[in-house]
This record gives sequence, structure tokens and C-alpha cells, in this order.
Amino acid sequence: MWQKYINATEIDEVLDLLAEHGERARIVAGATDLILEIERGIRTGIDVVIDITRIPELDRIVLDEGDNIHLGPMVTHNHCVASKLIRERAYPLARAAWEVGAPQIRNRGTVAGNLITASPANDTITPLMALEAKVTLRSKAGHREVPLEEFYTGVRGTVMRPDEMMVDIAFPAMEENQRGTFMKLGLRHSQAISVVDVALLLTFEGDTVSEVAITLGAVAPTIIHAPEAEAFLKGRQLDDDSVQETARLTMEASRPIDDIRGSAAYRREMVRVMTARGLGAIARNEEQLEFPSDPVLLWGQVTPGDAAGRNGRSQFAGDEIIHTTINGQEYTFSGGYDKTLLHLVRDEAGMTGTKEGCAEGECGACTVFLDGVAVMACLVPAPRAHGAEIETVEGLAQPERLHPVQDAFIHEGAVQCGYCTPGFLMSAAKLLEEFPQPSRDEIKQAITGNLCRCTGYYKIVTAIEEASQMEAQHG
Repeated sequence: MWQKYINATEIDEVLDLLAEHGERARIVAGATDLILEIERGIRTGIDVVIDITRIPELDRIVLDEGDNIHLGPMVTHNHCVASKLIRERAYPLARAAWEVGAPQIRNRGTVAGNLITASPANDTITPLMALEAKVTLRSKAGHREVPLEEFYTGVRGTVMRPDEMMVDIAFPAMEENQRGTFMKLGLRHSQAISVVDVALLLTFEGDTVSEVAITLGAVAPTIIHAPEAEAFLKGRQLDDDSVQETARLTMEASRPIDDIRGSAAYRREMVRVMTARGLGAIARNEEQLEFPSDPVLLWGQVTPGDAAGRNGRSQFAGDEIIHTTINGQEYTFSGGYDKTLLHLVRDEAGMTGTKEGCAEGECGACTVFLDGVAVMACLVPAPRAHGAEIETVEGLAQPERLHPVQDAFIHEGAVQCGYCTPGFLMSAAKLLEEFPQPSRDEIKQAITGNLCRCTGYYKIVTAIEEASQMEAQHG
């Protein structure tokens, strides 16, 4: 997929490489978009991949003295979901991040990557536009700040130059008199691309709306505002009449197309419905009602980013050795640098328990733990394994006993055709590290990234419940 893969350790090194290789180079962070784009031919001519996940301090979320929130280029969607600061002072972004993919995707996919991919259906762009975000782009020639509204030139088009790296995303933190939310319609509850999405940010003076931002995704070539709706609601109270008229005007601002996920007419109507629902939730002070207070992350007991900086710079172009640890044993691979982690584990290490179901992060059959965090192996570049710790389904069992989730899957008959089972086992095991006694809702959150084509989720959920009881009994 690439000719050279470099694990960088400093931003200056990244900028040097971008200046040297130009359009032939791409930065990779989560890689959840880039790998698919390369495989599908959307991004062509990429010879050099520059991995920034080993650079320390890039996953920070901070509030500066001017009351602006800053996201580093390695901040993932789950970092936003887990952040108390984001939940309290940038709730529309937290809600949008929660709607992205599934836990394994949110553990790798970054907000910066979501912005750079530039699809009008990418969830986090819409709330960040409403929050008046700006991005900082850096190259060897210097840096520039670009308002997000000026960042996009069209579908998958941005003003970024080939020699630039996005090093910061900044926006004003919401004040006490501001309320907002994010509403998304997909074709299913998780792992869904937006059919439409709406971000709302309202500023109140008493009961009167004094400032309004309404932004729409998946209904135009780029994320757009609904200016007439914003102007109408400003100066009014959030009663039923104003909600319905604002929703109608927002619908009129949309410019959707017909495609496989929905007709233009359907999208327009759902813009109206989603806007009305969001405004109604804000009016009733219920916009955070469905957002979990302690969301499932599939981090277990580790903090993502702990591995950053622990290994030096490394480069792979065909001859170099990948040194890694799989299930507690050290491995060296002289091949596979141009593969995904899934194929490194299966083809080079011979551990075929990790399955390839879709090869695009949809089914979760390839779920493994990378430095303690659940990820989709099909969306991780193999060289990311260098110096890392990998755990596959073969590593779950102890020498003398199965893992409780394995025992419970057998006892409850949760193993059907069996193909998806390794991924479910990995997600369940990581859930029990994080929540030893999970609720049924938390179990459902944990397995949103795992698809069972036999449709037998009842037994799977029951098995995970039983496993949690077995864990409690064994202390």
C-alpha cells in the first residue's frame, strides 16, 4: 500500500518529510480513513506514510487562559467522549464524537483526521463549525490559522497544502448561558454514516435566544449554516411556534442530493425533524438525557497515549525488522510492513483467530488490543506494531482455564457460526476490565462495533452478563 512507512517522534521531523516528499507523502494518525482511501483508490500516488502516534503530547485537550479549548492532532473521538471539559463546555462536539463509528473506531480515529478527510457527512465538522473553530496549519515556512468555515473547498477538498500539518484545533468554550446539541440520522444506531446531521448552539439572555448557530452536514458539498433560520430565532423565546418555524427554515437551507442512503426529499424532511427535535430537547433541558454519564470506551485500565514516545524513530521500506510483542511473546517480522495489522497477525504471526470479515472497520471480527486499547486490526498499519504490545483472542485464556467470557459463550450457546466470536470475545473482555459489573446498556455499547450475521445477539448479551458474574465470584 505504501513504499516507505516512518514512525516519527518530533513535529519538525514530520515537516521535513512533508517538505521533501510533497504530495507523495501523507500523515497518518488513526488511519481509519486513510487506509480505506488508499485501498479504494480515492487517495493515489501516496508512497510515504508518516505516523505521528509516537510523538508525545499530541493527544492533549486543554483550556487556555482566554477560555478557548484546544485539541491536539492526536485527540481521538473517544478522548472527546471521555473529556469532562468537552462534555461540559463543548457538548455538541462530545455528542458528535460519541456518534462516530463504534468504540474500536473511536479509539483510533482522530478529530483532526475527520476534519482533513473533508467528507460533508463526517460528524465532528458540523459541531466544530457551529462552535466557530479554527485550525492551525504548520509547515517549514511557518504557520497559519484558518477558520473552519474557510477550510473547505468542496467535497473532500481543503485549503491544506501538501507540506502542511494540522497541529491544533481551537474554539471558544461554551459559556453558562449557552446550550447546544448534535443530532444525527443514520441507517442504523451505530457504525453509520450520517444521512443528515444538525448542530445547534444557542446563547440565551434570560428566556430569549440572543445568538444562534445552526449547521448542517450531509446535505451540501460542505458543512453549511442555515442563515435565515439563525436570523429568525435570534431575539425570540424557544417556544413551540419558534421551534417549528426555525426547523422549517433550516430545511429550506439544505441542498441535499439523492444517493443510496436517502433521497433528497427525505433528507430535507429529516433536516426539519432533527432540528425540531434538537431545539425541543434544549427547550426542555433534555439535550444530554441520552448521553451516558460514564460511556464505554474499551480502554480497560489504560490511558491511550501512554505508549507515545517510548520508542524511537523507525522507518520501514522493505528490509527493516518489525519488533513487537503478541500475547506476551516477542516477535520479529522481516516482511509485512506494507500490510495492515490484521494481515501481520494472521499471515506473518500465524494467529488466525483474528478474523477478516469486512476489511473496512464495519464488523469488528478483527478486534485486537493495541497497547491495551481495543481497535480494528484491519484499519491499523502493520508498522504501528513496532515496539507495541498486541493481544489477540489467542491470548485471552490462561494456561489452565478459559477467560470467563469464553466459558460463558460456551455455556450460553452464544457461539453460532463462530466467525464473529473472536471479536465479540475481545470486546467483552475489555468491557469487563472497564466495567466489572456492566449494565445491559453498557454491554450493548461495548459490542456496537461487532456485527453478528447470524443475528443472535440475545445469547451474546446474556453470555457477557454471565461472565461478569463469574468474574465477581472469582474475585
